[in-house]
Amino acid sequence: MLFAYKYVQHQMEKMQEFIDFIFHEVWCKAPDSRPFSLDLFDGSPGLREVMHDFYFAEPQPKGAEFFYDHIEGIYGHFAALNPAQIDQFTRWYRANNDIEKACANDPALQLARYTDITPLHKDLSEQLAAFFKGLYSQQLLDLAVLRNKIGDIDNHYQHFIQANTSGKCPFCGIGDVKGMHHTKREAYDHYLPKGLYPFNSINFRNLAPACHECNSTYKLTKDPVHCADGKRKAFYPYATNSHNIDIRISLGKSDIGHLRPVDIELEFGPAAFSEEIATWKDVYGIEERYKAKCCGENDGKGWIIEIIDESANYNLTPQQYLEGKLKTAKHMPLVDTNFLRKPFLEACKVRGLFD
Repeated sequence: MLFAYKYVQHQMEKMQEFIDFIFHEVWCKAPDSRPFSLDLFDGSPGLREVMHDFYFAEPQPKGAEFFYDHIEGIYGHFAALNPAQIDQFTRWYRANNDIEKACANDPALQLARYTDITPLHKDLSEQLAAFFKGLYSQQLLDLAVLRNKIGDIDNHYQHFIQANTSGKCPFCGIGDVKGMHHTKREAYDHYLPKGLYPFNSINFRNLAPACHECNSTYKLTKDPVHCADGKRKAFYPYATNSHNIDIRISLGKSDIGHLRPVDIELEFGPAAFSEEIATWKDVYGIEERYKAKCCGENDGKGWIIEIIDESANYNLTPQQYLEGKLKTAKHMPLVDTNFLRKPFLEACKVRGLFD
C-alpha cells in the first residue's frame, strides 16, 4: 500500500474487549466451570448487563438472540475440549488478533483459518464461523443496549477521518475516501477476511476503510497473508514505520495514441519491501489498474496533452513546463494521482515525446 493509516482509539474497541472476555474467561474456562448462566459474566459488568438485557428482552430482537445463543452454543462446544485443545485455541485466538505480526509473517505466530479448525472440530468451527461472521452486522451493532456500551461505528469513522485527512485510499491511491464533509462513509474492509479467519471480525486493527474499487471489486475475499504457496508478508494498514513506494515506468513504444497496457512496464521498490509489494499488487490488482490509468484518454494521454498545450499557453517549452509539473508531483504525490503521473511523464520524456 502507498501509505499507512493512523490508528485511532475509540469506544468501539470495547466490543473487542467483550469478545476477549467471552473467549478467555467464559469459553476457555467452560471445561472446568458450571452450566452456562449470566453469572459467568460477573467479571465484566458491562457485558453482563448486555447479556442480561438481551436474554430478558421482550420481544427479543434477532441480533440479541443471535449474540446470546451463539455464545451459549459455543460454550457448550468448549466444555467438551481437553486442556491441550483449549491451549491450541488460545494460541489461535491471540495470533489471529495480532494483525501486525500476521502481516509480518512472524514464524512464531500460529494463525488459524476455518479450514484449519474444521478437520479437528467441525461443529465448533461452523458455529464459530456463524458467530464471528455475523458479529460485525448492523443488526447487532445497532441495538441500543449494545450501542450504549460500545458506541457507534459512524462516530468511529468521524474520529478516524479527523486523524486520516489525505482523502485518498491508501491501498491504491486512485480512489477517494469520504471525509468529514460527506454524510456517508466508506465501508470498513476486514483486512484478514472475516470469511476466512475467526476471532478478529470486530478488531479495529483488522478493519480499515477502503475505496469501493479496492474493497468490492479487487480485494473481495483475497487473503493478504496467505496464498497458494503458503504464508506471505503483507503491508500492515496501521504500521507506525513509514515506507515510501518507488514506482518506475518504462514504455515499449512512442506511439502514445495507441498505447496499451502491454506496452507499459512497471517496477516497484524499495527492495526491502519486495514481498509486501508483491502481495499488495496481487490483492489489489495494482498493475492492471495503474497501467489502465496510464492508457486512459483522460489520464495518461491527458497528462501528455496538458504538458504540450499548457507549455504553449505559458510560452514555455514542453520540457520547461514538464519540470514544473514533476516538482509539484514530487511534493504532492496524492494530488491528481501524481505518484503515478510523475513516473509516467518521466517515461514519456525518455521516449522523446516532449522534444
